[in-house]
Amino acid sequence: MPTILYLFGLRFFFYSEEHLPIHVHIEQGDNDAKVEIATRKIIYNRGIKTNDMRRALEVIALFENEIIAKWHEYFDNK
Repeated sequence: MPTILYLFGLRFFFYSEEHLPIHVHIEQGDNDAKVEIATRKIIYNRGIKTNDMRRALEVIALFENEIIAKWHEYFDNK
């Protein structure tokens, strides 16, 4: 599971066997979420508080290009 970012107590990562569309998983303690990068659509949120989820979406917006580059770096080489 490659970790992309760790900010504000939120870990942004991919699982090693992912699928399109490009998305990122977010973990905070025992809570987790999944967000599609292009649309910022929250696929699921299991327990991450609203303010923390808002912050996660802001991080995704700020680091969108880096997240996409990491996705391609990891999955295009498999």
